[in-house]
Amino acid sequence: MGNPLFQEARKFVNLAKQASDDEKQLAIDRAKNALVSAYANSTVAEQHQLSQLQSELENLH
Repeated sequence: MGNPLFQEARKFVNLAKQASDDEKQLAIDRAKNALVSAYANSTVAEQHQLSQLQSELENLH
């Protein structure tokens, strides 16, 4: 079934990438929170993918 926290983090990063300018900062903050939660409860392989998602988020600023 997969790690639900990992899946949620990926979903929030994708939402942040699609957010309008008015909503972008809130979406980024939500995605960051989801990434932190997921990272603490992930396998090493998932952590590498989460790091890539974090990089994508940082490029949105």
